[in-house]
Amino acid sequence: MTADIRGTDAATRVAVLGAGSWGTTFAKVLADAAAASGVEREIRLWGRRREVVEQINLKHRNEQYLKDTPLPPSITASTDVAEVLAGAELVVLAVPAQTLRPQLREWKDLVEPGAFVVSLMKGLELHSDARMSEVICEELGIPANRVAVVSGPNLAMEIAREEPTASVVACTDPTAAGWIARSCTAPYFRPYTTADVVGVEIGGIVKNIIALAVGICEGKQMGDNTKASVITRGLAETSRLSLALGGEAQTMAGLAGLGDLVATCSSPLSRNHTAGRLLGKGLTLDQVTAEMTQTAEGIKSAQAVHELAGKLGVEMPITAAVVAVLAGKLSVDELGPLLLSRNLKPEGDY
Repeated sequence: MTADIRGTDAATRVAVLGAGSWGTTFAKVLADAAAASGVEREIRLWGRRREVVEQINLKHRNEQYLKDTPLPPSITASTDVAEVLAGAELVVLAVPAQTLRPQLREWKDLVEPGAFVVSLMKGLELHSDARMSEVICEELGIPANRVAVVSGPNLAMEIAREEPTASVVACTDPTAAGWIARSCTAPYFRPYTTADVVGVEIGGIVKNIIALAVGICEGKQMGDNTKASVITRGLAETSRLSLALGGEAQTMAGLAGLGDLVATCSSPLSRNHTAGRLLGKGLTLDQVTAEMTQTAEGIKSAQAVHELAGKLGVEMPITAAVVAVLAGKLSVDELGPLLLSRNLKPEGDY
């Protein structure tokens, strides 16, 4: 583990790239964690929209994404990514998954040598089927033990309101995972650690697709039995894919598996749940996209997950059905009956 950049037991200079709801919220978590532990920490937030950056600097608010939630004064923002990355020993990435690779190519030479990188993103890259940690390693040319993933039931607005939340920091290097976890341990945010990066990422990716399916069911005014059935079988699908890629079964029973799945599938704050609900009410995909103010990653990642499952020979019927709905090959009215028409088999047959 490269430790020469770390002057304390937790990060003191942090860059957060992405001023959306989760990026801004995680910057707040990092600031509150530092205040609680007595660490002096400089947190710089990169945003592409000047009005958002100016609002953060002048009003200590990000009203578009976090309404009237006050932000700590230790958070500053800039549209200049070089300024944000200068001297940062911890770099947090919170940009849309499908834009990550080209952005990293622009930012590569600006990242400090030896910096650790944290991914907050929950998507699978189209065409390459690469997880975000893999894209980061490839584009920045850094080893996997300097890349971590934060996942779990991470509804940004609830965390911004300081409602108690547990999460997971995954890194192949346990020491690095612990250092990052200490850096983001706030009075209301409790991170656990794991070395199962694959399982944590797959849990965060597939739950968005399952949330689309649950949202469609809700939009069609189906009941809790239906939604619980989709959530449970969705967890089975996620587990199959994770295990096929080398993930650990216990991860799926934890915060990054079941925890994130339940939160995303049941909360009106979930972008993917909302997108599915709108589809279930009869809106077209273009209409849903126009109405959403933020990216619903499940819409972008569903095809990539479906393709990856096919390559691995993993059966994922809910994912396949959602992909068919998004492609206009299946109507939302046909979704439920299709899933119930599958061949009978023991429940435990994953």
